[in-house]
Amino acid sequence: MELKQIKAFIDARASSELTELQANKDGWTLRLVRGTAPLPSRTSVSGPRLSASAQGIQREPGTASAIAGKPDTEVRAPLFGVVHLTPSPDASPFVVVGQAVKAGETLCVIEAMKVFNNIRAERNGVVDAVMATSGSEVEAGQLLMRIA
Repeated sequence: MELKQIKAFIDARASSELTELQANKDGWTLRLVRGTAPLPSRTSVSGPRLSASAQGIQREPGTASAIAGKPDTEVRAPLFGVVHLTPSPDASPFVVVGQAVKAGETLCVIEAMKVFNNIRAERNGVVDAVMATSGSEVEAGQLLMRIA
């Protein structure tokens, strides 16, 4: 089992309500158990501190938008993986800055362990900024884009 795979499992378990996760590969067994004592927070080099209360793809509301004058929604990566801003290498992006989006619309995809996870808009709005680069690795909790 590679370190990247182990980290993906840890991030997936941390961003969900799972209390136990077990994976087997090539004779290795990885078992992650959430105890009753709170786990210490970890700081990501490329992203902000992720709280233990992060659930799935819920994002925290941001500060007031300088452009629109109303609250932003920060779209954060729910897990470690590779972000894809397009459905295929030669296709146009899911969204671009200035584009109106509806709640539930796919904003990007994060690939982790050969599984593609759609990241969807939580509310209607306009894409204010895209901070991620297609094909780059992202950490759980890393800011991907902002919707005003």
